[in-house]
Amino acid sequence: MNGSRITAVGHYQPAKVLTNEDLAALVDTSDEWIRSRVGIRTRHIAGPDEPVDELAAHAAAKALAAAGTAPEDIDLVLVATSTAVDRSPNMAARVAARLGIPRPAAMDVNVVCAGFTHALATADHTLRAGAARRALVIGADKMSEVADWTDRSTCVLVGDGAGAAVVEACPPGTGPGIGPVLWGSVPEMGHAVRIEGQPARFAQEGQSVYRWATTHLPPLARQTCERAGLAPEDLAAVVLHQANLRIIEPLAEKLGAVNAVVARDVTASGNTSAASIPLALSKLVEQGAVSGGDPVLLFGFGGNLSYAGQVVRCP
Repeated sequence: MNGSRITAVGHYQPAKVLTNEDLAALVDTSDEWIRSRVGIRTRHIAGPDEPVDELAAHAAAKALAAAGTAPEDIDLVLVATSTAVDRSPNMAARVAARLGIPRPAAMDVNVVCAGFTHALATADHTLRAGAARRALVIGADKMSEVADWTDRSTCVLVGDGAGAAVVEACPPGTGPGIGPVLWGSVPEMGHAVRIEGQPARFAQEGQSVYRWATTHLPPLARQTCERAGLAPEDLAAVVLHQANLRIIEPLAEKLGAVNAVVARDVTASGNTSAASIPLALSKLVEQGAVSGGDPVLLFGFGGNLSYAGQVVRCP
C-alpha cells in the first residue's frame, strides 16, 4: 500500500455548556480575566452518567456514517485518552462493543494532548504495513472529571468532548493522504503537565508550557510540513492542539501559514486534551471552511511535553 487517508471525520460534545460567568460563581475569576489570558468563552461538560467511551462512541458513529462505513468493516480501533477511569476493558474495546465492531485490534493511546496525532500516526503505520485495512481513530477526554474546581488557573481551561476519523489504506496508484509524522518529547520536563494522584487531578506549570510551546514548537511544525513536501504557505488549514488562544495564535503566526484557516475552537470548547484536534478538524469540515483534498497541518502538543504532527489531506 502507498499509505493511508482519512475518509471521514465526526465529533461530539455534551449538551451542558459552562460559561465564564458560571465559573465566576465557583471561583475568583471573571469573563474578562479568562478571555484575556486564554481566550476561552465556553466549554462543554459531561455529566456523571457520560463516561469517556460514550463520548468517543458518539463521535465515532458520526464518522462512520459520514464515511458510509459499516462497523464490521473496521479492524483497528485506537482511542487516544488520558482520562479513562478503568484500566480494563480499555476505552477502545468499550467503543467497539458499543458500536458492534467485531474482532478489532483495540488499543488505547495515552499521550495526553498529543494523543490523537500519535494515534493517527500509529494507524497510518499499521495500514502501511498491511496489518489492518480500515481503522477508527478517536480522541476523547473528560477533563472535567480530573479538574480541580477550586483552582482558577486550571479549571477555567478544561472541557469535555470527542472527535473521530475513519482511516483507510490507499490503493496502489493513489497518493497517501496522511503525511509522515514528526514526533518526540521532552521527558525530563514531564512534570510541567500532570494528571496524577488519588483522585487524579490535572495541574500544570503554565508559564513553562507557554514558553516551550511558543519557542520550540514553530520550527518543529515547519519540519512537519517539510516532511510532507509542502511549504507552510501551501497549507489550507492549521489545526493545533486547542490549549490556549495565546499559544495557538503566535505558534500559527511563527509557522508562516499565511494562507491557512487557523482553528480556534478553543474559544467555544476549551481544552479537551486528546479530543481537541479531531474535534476542531471535524468542525472545519462541517462548516465548509476546508474542502476535500486540502492539505491540513495537525499538530498536537502538551502532556509529557510530547508533540506529534502530520499533514493530512482533508476528507
